[in-house]
Amino acid sequence: MQTFTYIFIAALLLTTLTQLWLATRHMRHVMAHRDRVPDAFASQIDLSAHQKAADYTCAKVRLGYPSVLLHAVLLLALTLGGGLTWLSSFWSGWLIHPLWHGMALIFSTIALLSLVEIPFSYYRAFVIEQQYGFNKMTPGMFFSDLLKQYTLGLSLGVPLLFCVLWLMEQAGESWWLYTWLIWVVLNLFLLAVYPNWIAPLFNKFSPLENESLKARIETLLKKCGFESSGLFVMDGSRRSSHGNAYFTGFGKTKRIVFFDTLLSRLEPAEIEAVLAHELGHFKRRHVIKRIVLSFVASLVFLWLLGYLMQQAWFYHGLGVEVATIPSTAMALLLFFLVMPVFTFLLHPLTSLYSRKHEFEADEYAAQQASAADLIRALVKLYQDNAATLTPDPLHSAFYDSHPPAAIRVAHLKELIPTGATT
Repeated sequence: MQTFTYIFIAALLLTTLTQLWLATRHMRHVMAHRDRVPDAFASQIDLSAHQKAADYTCAKVRLGYPSVLLHAVLLLALTLGGGLTWLSSFWSGWLIHPLWHGMALIFSTIALLSLVEIPFSYYRAFVIEQQYGFNKMTPGMFFSDLLKQYTLGLSLGVPLLFCVLWLMEQAGESWWLYTWLIWVVLNLFLLAVYPNWIAPLFNKFSPLENESLKARIETLLKKCGFESSGLFVMDGSRRSSHGNAYFTGFGKTKRIVFFDTLLSRLEPAEIEAVLAHELGHFKRRHVIKRIVLSFVASLVFLWLLGYLMQQAWFYHGLGVEVATIPSTAMALLLFFLVMPVFTFLLHPLTSLYSRKHEFEADEYAAQQASAADLIRALVKLYQDNAATLTPDPLHSAFYDSHPPAAIRVAHLKELIPTGATT
C-alpha cells in the first residue's frame, strides 16, 4: 500500500473512533445527570421533563452508532474496496463521452449513499420522534418530501455538475476559479429565490394575522432598522411539534418566519425577545460573515482539488485505478467523499465561531428587548424540544452551534439590569 493509503486509513479510524467516543461520553454524562434538574432550571422545568430530554437525547445518540459505522464501511468499500472502480467500469460500457460518464458515476454514488440514509431518517422520524411525541408526519408525507428533495436536487445538480465537469476538462489550470465563481453566483441566487420558490414546496406560509403581535414586531423591526418583505407563519406543526423562528432570503426578499408551534407556546414579549436575538445576527452581520467564510473555504477546497487531481498518488492511495490523470469526475468524487475524514477535527473551531455569534446575538437581544423574556422563551423551547440541559462539554464543543443551556442562561442573567426581575 502507498503512504497516502495508510494516512487515509489512519484518518478514517481516528475520525470514526472519535465520533463513537464522543457519543459514548455524551450519553454517560447525560444519564449521570438524569435524576436531578440543574439548579438554574429547577423552578421552571420539572424532573419528568428533564428525564424525557435525557432519554430523547440518548435515543438519538444511539442511532448514530450504526450510522457512523456504516458510513465508514461504505467509504472503505467505495475506495479501497474497489466500489468506485467497479462503478466507473460499469458506466464505461454504456457511456463513452467523458462528461456523461462522469455525471453517471457521481450521481449513482450519491444515489447509493442517499438510499443508505433513508432507513435511518425513517427510523428517526417514525420511531424516535414518534415515541417522544414530536413526529406529526405520515409515511406518505415522508416519502413525498424525499421525492421533492431529490427532484429539486437533480434539477439544480445536473446543470451545475455538467458545468463543473466541463470546466475541469476545458478551462485549463484555472478551472477551479471559474467553478468557484459559478458556485458563488448559484448560492446567492438560491438565497434570493428560496423564500418564494423553494420553501413553499415543503410548507405553507401565511401572513402573521395577530395584529397586536404584528404591531409589536414591526415596532421592533423599525427600532433595529430591519426591512423585510413580510412576517409569515409556517405550518411546522404538520411535520413536527418542534418550534423555531428564522430569517430567510437575501436582499429585498428577506422575510421573517415563525413556526406556528412557537407562536402557540410563547408570550408576545418572549416572541419579541426571540426575534430580537435573530435580529442580532442581522445587525452583527453574522449571516454575511458566514457566507463569506463559506465562500473562502470553498475557494481553498477547489484550489486543493485542482492540485490533487493532478497527483497519481491521490487516486492510487485511495484504491482507484484510472486510465488518465487527471480524471476529472473521479477526482471530484474522491475529494468530496474523503474530505470530511480529514476535516472532522476542525469541528470545534466552527462550533466555537458559531457560539460566539450566538452570545453576540443574545447581547443584542438584551439591549433591544428583554434578557429575562429571552431566558423564559429559551427555557420553554428547551422543554418543548426536549433539549438536554446537561450535555457533555467535549461533545458540545464538537457539535453544538449554540452554547449549552446552563452557560447561555447564565450569560443572559448577567445582562439583566440590576434590580430587574426574571
